[in-house]
Amino acid sequence: MHHNGLRTAVLLGALSALIILVGWWLGGGRGVQIAVLVALVSNAVAYFFSDKIALSSMRAQQLGPSDWPDLHRVVRELSERAGEPMPRLYMSPILQPNAFATGRNPQHAAVCVTYGITQLLNERELRAVIGHELSHVYNRDILISSVAGALATMITYLAYMVGFFGGGGRNNGPGVFGALVLMILGPMAAAMIQLAISRAREYQADESGARLTQDPLGLAAALRKIDAGTRQVPLPQNARLESTSHLMIANPFRGGGLGRLFSTHPPIADRVRRLESMAGIQG
Repeated sequence: MHHNGLRTAVLLGALSALIILVGWWLGGGRGVQIAVLVALVSNAVAYFFSDKIALSSMRAQQLGPSDWPDLHRVVRELSERAGEPMPRLYMSPILQPNAFATGRNPQHAAVCVTYGITQLLNERELRAVIGHELSHVYNRDILISSVAGALATMITYLAYMVGFFGGGGRNNGPGVFGALVLMILGPMAAAMIQLAISRAREYQADESGARLTQDPLGLAAALRKIDAGTRQVPLPQNARLESTSHLMIANPFRGGGLGRLFSTHPPIADRVRRLESMAGIQG
């Protein structure tokens, strides 16, 4: 826990430092204020409607207790063990095996499984996946990714302002070349830090999910199957799905080469290895 939590804190600090640096370079107080406002508004919307945005992008339908009693039983057992309220359950008709959780806190949580994952995994593996997803909610990952998103938006916006307005009238402004560099590198650095935060949160959810289910090997087995399944049925890369992809248990797009560098998820092999070593410690 501490390692990944610390890593997230350090990365969020790096994003904040980047904003201060760009703002200082810009030298225009008004620009910084506008950037903060734009970022806060756009990400507040994403934060409060995160569940609706994600569920609608996956065409998910809510499951009542009678629709799938076994799944409800598993989710109820795990949320009671965690001492948290029962989340809403959804099924997406998508054939790709995947799952995600969303909701800004345990009271507004939703867990969504795709039709594909229910066909691929057995009950033990599905239980392990649900444990991972619930952990995202309990670890406040939607909040953390919203904060990271807000900071990244600010950096991008400030970098464009430097590009368009130069150094805010100060002699030590960045100049044309500096402005160009900042326009390209600022948003890129912000995106890379944001992705690193996402990856740290995945490791974290694997770890706390495996603790909740007391079954790290179940999750390792599920991840192996999901990895093979997502490769066979990659999702089309459209904007609506991209905004949800970082929430999913496995990267839904076909990634290779540079894709790995810009992936929101750590490599499955690394995650499986960590889970197996957890099982070794437990066993």
